[in-house]
Amino acid sequence: MSTTTATETRFDFGTHRVGNVGAYWLVALRLITGWWFLQAGVTKLIAPEPFAAGGWLANATGASPVHGLFVWVANTPWLLAFTDVAVPVGEALIGLGLVLGALTRLAAFFGGVLMVLFYLGNADWAHGYVNGDLLGLVAFVTVGVFAAGRVLGVDGLLAERFDLRKDGLLRWLL
Repeated sequence: MSTTTATETRFDFGTHRVGNVGAYWLVALRLITGWWFLQAGVTKLIAPEPFAAGGWLANATGASPVHGLFVWVANTPWLLAFTDVAVPVGEALIGLGLVLGALTRLAAFFGGVLMVLFYLGNADWAHGYVNGDLLGLVAFVTVGVFAAGRVLGVDGLLAERFDLRKDGLLRWLL
């Protein structure tokens, strides 16, 4: 009778250790979320009328707790112009960062900020408070908390090159 010991590659996430299935699930979640935002940003940038956030902001549902803020932004020309550029460029950069696994935590943080604004702006709560925007927020939080860029991403290469225990800022970004 013989016994065989299977070896399992493990990825170290600070104090957490994730086996193959968990690590590859994080890669899949990072890539899907990144592609979603990259495509959303690029599509808005190449559209015939690429910058049209003003209409969305002005018409954000009245049930939203931030409805007044969105209307104010839509009626403030310089702020609207900034928003019209920042949202699609931000979405594209967030998506690119996640797809490459580069500065993943930073990208996930700003993706989460956008998802909170989208969630509150859409306020599509007719069927409950759980909707696609909230699930997008959960995806960004998961990618950021588990530093998913360290698995098959640029962040993993940088983490191997630099001592993250000594550089707190770099550890937070990666």
